[in-house]
Amino acid sequence: MENKEYDVVIVGSGIAGSIVAKTLTQAGKQVLLLEAGLEAGMAFDTEGAYKNYQDYMRSYYTALAKVPNAPYPDVKDAQSPNVLDMAQINGTLDKGYFVQKGKLPFASDYARAAGGTTLHWLGTCLRMLPNDFKMRSVYGQAVDWPINYAYLKPYYEMAEREIGVASDVSDQRYPNVGDDFFGKEYVFPMYKIPQSYIDKSFIEGLAGLEISLNGDTYLPWCTSTPQGRNSTPNEKYRHAATVWNTTTQKLELQAFPKKSDVYVPVGAIWDPYAGQRCEGNASCVPICPVQAKYNALKTLKSAKKEHLTLISQVVATKINIDTSTGNITGVAYKKYEHPDSKNYTEGVAKGKIYVLAANAIENAKILLASEACKNSKVVGCNLMDHAVLLTWGLMKDKVYPFRGPGSTTNIPTFRDGKFRKDHAAWISPIDNWGWGWPTGSPDTDLDHAVSTLNLYGKDLRKHIGDQLSRQLLLHFECEQLPEKANRVTIDKNYLDNIGNYRPVITYNVDDYTLKAFKASKSVSDQIFAGMGVQDYTNYPSNEPDYTTFDKQGYVFRGAGHVVGTHCMGTTKENSVVNDKQQAWDHQNLYLVGAGNMATLGTSNPTLTLAALSFAAAENILKALK
Repeated sequence: MENKEYDVVIVGSGIAGSIVAKTLTQAGKQVLLLEAGLEAGMAFDTEGAYKNYQDYMRSYYTALAKVPNAPYPDVKDAQSPNVLDMAQINGTLDKGYFVQKGKLPFASDYARAAGGTTLHWLGTCLRMLPNDFKMRSVYGQAVDWPINYAYLKPYYEMAEREIGVASDVSDQRYPNVGDDFFGKEYVFPMYKIPQSYIDKSFIEGLAGLEISLNGDTYLPWCTSTPQGRNSTPNEKYRHAATVWNTTTQKLELQAFPKKSDVYVPVGAIWDPYAGQRCEGNASCVPICPVQAKYNALKTLKSAKKEHLTLISQVVATKINIDTSTGNITGVAYKKYEHPDSKNYTEGVAKGKIYVLAANAIENAKILLASEACKNSKVVGCNLMDHAVLLTWGLMKDKVYPFRGPGSTTNIPTFRDGKFRKDHAAWISPIDNWGWGWPTGSPDTDLDHAVSTLNLYGKDLRKHIGDQLSRQLLLHFECEQLPEKANRVTIDKNYLDNIGNYRPVITYNVDDYTLKAFKASKSVSDQIFAGMGVQDYTNYPSNEPDYTTFDKQGYVFRGAGHVVGTHCMGTTKENSVVNDKQQAWDHQNLYLVGAGNMATLGTSNPTLTLAALSFAAAENILKALK
């Protein structure tokens, strides 16, 4: 590796890095991919891949708290943040991987392992809405992107093919989008995942219910949620693969060669015949037991092997810069021997083009350690996440949660509207996991029934059967605008096990999002009242992300949607990358992933960052011609 110059060096094997690696290698380019996680996670042979995944499953089964990173190794030399380390900040919160100095803790995590955070994502695959790309010009808030929805639309289609999205276009109804949002006759690769029983009961209860918000009246509706998990293939879907057209210098979706060809769901990496259908396991987060849910290892496995070199247990520490030209000359790294060892070897990976494809926080950390992209003075800034307000109650009748994927339906009504001039938009997924997130149900229900209510025998069974079968949980995932003060920095006083920087995070939620808490809670109150839901929502003041607005207390959670820190923009003074996702200051450096997103909108960011990754790969291929 030391003496070889590759066409492209990529840092990170999450969905962004894997898509770029697959696209470039299939176009004939020589690619080196550096992954900080353990070597075992990179096993693609049948025995090795199965064994490693079963190790993940065993960790999940034995974990007391089934949090997103529970199944995956806690590697000191490439540490991941953990939501269990979150607490209220009193000065500085120095616990776990993050160092937190803001008013509120940044309460999301991510996985530093082969496959990245797609190992524990929910699988939701929503496109951003057209107005999400032009928040400044339409609503006078934040910034406009240098690209728009029409530009990204063909790359969304490539991403939906790569992930294998299951959904029905006819179900998808969003506010303020035209008839051509998906395009005439467009279909997803697979039919939608069947919606759960609780969803159907909720949809019936919501029908015709009028909601008042800011003096306007809404009739909220539900839609099935597009998901990156395997379902029944749609025979009308005609795209076989994404390919590089050397004549047009564009990526294109290639049609199936024969009419009889159909989309084949991508199964588990250890067995293509396992995981071809979602089996309704209720553990999508943190882990799908059968790999019916997409993860980036599936993309990486389909890269052209003879053109791809994978090196794991390698932590990129900085990029080397030729100060006379601004070009990158190498990626400096530390390769550790064992997960918790302080022993490592150092090296430099060399290529013609370099791609940072790690999590947005990790990308920012590498740029800051390298003093790269300095002209904009916004590296690490504009850190965003969806601030999730939860409300929960008991339905009148039994609706039987805890069955099926985490969420199969959402309320999209408030994803866009004129109210965005004043407060944030939100999306409301209907949760299939009862009160698990806010209260720790069902364990805490049993504990309460036995320890507090002194129930046992038939009375206990009746109480638990009645309570658990009626639990309803709504999310209000509120958008957050880019704020320069919400940022990642580095400090030599905070280093990890092998002397690399830990992220120092300053974070808060502004009035734009806080107003959405008040508005969405009002919407929840009206829904609960209209449907006869007995409200059990409460926001204890000792929770980590407890905050107040207009004399009312709220508790919000992080969504795990880490966005911003190296946003794209129109000038090198206001952004880190241009519309090609190329660093303004370094011609042979591309940044990919959710860190490029200029605003957040209300969709989970994975599908958008996947679409952006295809666009970036196309730009890199043009640059390499």
